[in-house]
Amino acid sequence: MGKIKTIEYFRVLPRWLFVKVTDEHGNYGWGEATLEGHSQAVEGCLDAMIQRFVGYEADNIEYLWQTAHRHSFYRGGPVLMSALAGIDIALWDLLSRRLNLPLHILLGGAVRNKIKVYSWIGGDRPRDVEAAAKERYAQGFRAIKMNATEDVDWLDSPRALETSVERCRIVKAVGLDVGLDFHGRLHKPMAKQLAKALEPHQPLFIEEPLLSEHHEGIKQLSGFTTIPIALGERLYSRWDVKRFLHDTSIDVLQPDISHCGGISEIRRIASMAEAYDVALAPHCPLGPIALAACMQVAMCTPNFTIQEMGLTIHYNTEAGAYDIKNYIKDPSVWDVKEGYVEGLQGMGLGIEVDEEEVRKVAKTANAWAPKGFVGPDGSIREW
Repeated sequence: MGKIKTIEYFRVLPRWLFVKVTDEHGNYGWGEATLEGHSQAVEGCLDAMIQRFVGYEADNIEYLWQTAHRHSFYRGGPVLMSALAGIDIALWDLLSRRLNLPLHILLGGAVRNKIKVYSWIGGDRPRDVEAAAKERYAQGFRAIKMNATEDVDWLDSPRALETSVERCRIVKAVGLDVGLDFHGRLHKPMAKQLAKALEPHQPLFIEEPLLSEHHEGIKQLSGFTTIPIALGERLYSRWDVKRFLHDTSIDVLQPDISHCGGISEIRRIASMAEAYDVALAPHCPLGPIALAACMQVAMCTPNFTIQEMGLTIHYNTEAGAYDIKNYIKDPSVWDVKEGYVEGLQGMGLGIEVDEEEVRKVAKTANAWAPKGFVGPDGSIREW
């Protein structure tokens, strides 16, 4: 046992926020509190948590989690839950490092020895997908995800959807399974049309066919298509998730470990989903710490199905040289072979963070600004 001595956070390129917790005996762990486009808000929340939780027992992870959540009165939401996630992940890493065990052993042990993964192609306005798909295949991936569309009006010309179907066909011809991320960009009139048009091409799933706040529309859409429906990155707790499970409107749940309160909460969400025969495929276009945490959860979760990896995702390449192989001492842990990454077996999260690189980049890293789309008439469109 040891009391928390310090909680530090580091804003790093391209758009990530890392957290380090150290106890009074010098034991430490790393977490990730990335909330894309809202780093300053999470940092402010972390400042308040630092004042509150320094001096708490580092091993009492659930007690700290419950205190942060239940004593906040105004609970949940992306900012609070992302800040809490960063600390929660770091505490699990600290504990398992102190015990010299891989984290998944503390969560019940492995139910698999390697993790099925997918990566991204295409960017916010998807183009040149055939060449990108061939590159991913050569890297060892057997599944990818891409944005289904560019920005689309509330009711647009059906021609706006034709290229979406063609891109799906092209990528599948390369030999890859394809998840199509609607990204909440489409409204119901267009989402129904696109789901129908894609059905003959059998995508792996369609993600956020509507924004998560339109749960009644998602329920309606689920009865309209045979394509598996996935969502979850904008759900921040088990209470946000339960209505989608209760009304059986989704097939694949995609909570983000850095948005939903960390390892402690994503484990509870996964167990809820299993009871409804819903698969877990965590959202993670983020940094190596969040990805390692997802991998540890995947190792011990029966209903896990596939893990997102942000390897050379467009958000990373747009920012320059920083990717998930940065900030860690052994980037080979992310090598992909025939669609799988080997389970992480090192102590803690299974990665060694390059603290020198983290501290160096954090000295000058600016916060990443969220993007947006504007229609030809000047109106704001979903991004």
